[in-house]
Amino acid sequence: MNFNTLIDCETLAGRLGDPSWCVFDCRFDLADTQRGERAHAATHVPGAFYAHIDRDLSGPITPQSGRHPLPDPALLCDWLGRHGVGSDTQVVVYDDSGGTMAVRLWWLLRWLGHTRVAVLDGGWPAWKAAAMPVEDTPPQAASATSFAGQPDWKQVVTTATIATQLETRGAAILVMDARTRERFRGDAEPIDPVAGHIPNAINVPLVDNLDRNGRFKDPAALHALYAPALAGRPASDVAAMCGSGVTACLNLLAMEIAGLQGGRLYAGSWSEWIRDPGRPVATGD
Repeated sequence: MNFNTLIDCETLAGRLGDPSWCVFDCRFDLADTQRGERAHAATHVPGAFYAHIDRDLSGPITPQSGRHPLPDPALLCDWLGRHGVGSDTQVVVYDDSGGTMAVRLWWLLRWLGHTRVAVLDGGWPAWKAAAMPVEDTPPQAASATSFAGQPDWKQVVTTATIATQLETRGAAILVMDARTRERFRGDAEPIDPVAGHIPNAINVPLVDNLDRNGRFKDPAALHALYAPALAGRPASDVAAMCGSGVTACLNLLAMEIAGLQGGRLYAGSWSEWIRDPGRPVATGD
């Protein structure tokens, strides 16, 4: 059985040590970019490798880019192969923040054509709460293999495309912003230097995907969340965005769970949009 959206703790526990499975710990904190790596060194799911959002899952920041540019596909494929991920490997990713960081690797693998990847529902808190096994020693080195993924650039929406749509008053792309309502409205901006949102964007805060325990809501509830936002449009019209293109992937995963496949990612997101002060910014609802 392939897992391509979510996986539960019990199922993962039953496959620990399976050479055809590979687990990545994606815990990460924007305010303390080494916290996740320290946490992994202290204790983690047995056999889990650490994936650093900045170092492993993003490219270099440039004067034109956002805070987390997409990584070079060749370098990402090499990194995956060195960690034992091959074409038939079942990958599981987790974090301690409701999946908001782990979805980066979930999306990147799908971008490269590898759909056998799932997010651990509830993540590290759920794993600990279920008293699942942990280890506090570094994982054994993987048997390196070749990962031959090819990026599907149709899954990526660029700043230029969104800017052109605004200039021409088009409506082919539905920009869906996953940030909090306060950041979307421009009432507060704790990370980026400019507050507000892209004109005509809609706001579906990522926290609405999760229940009080940090697990994803069921497919029916997620469909009820996204269907009104789409208003009859196909999911492929969506360009999901956030501050830097990482947490927006949580909305894309939620849409997949809801049966609304095909959403795309505005990889540069808000932090790239505001690089050019000439691009329009809206505030309020």
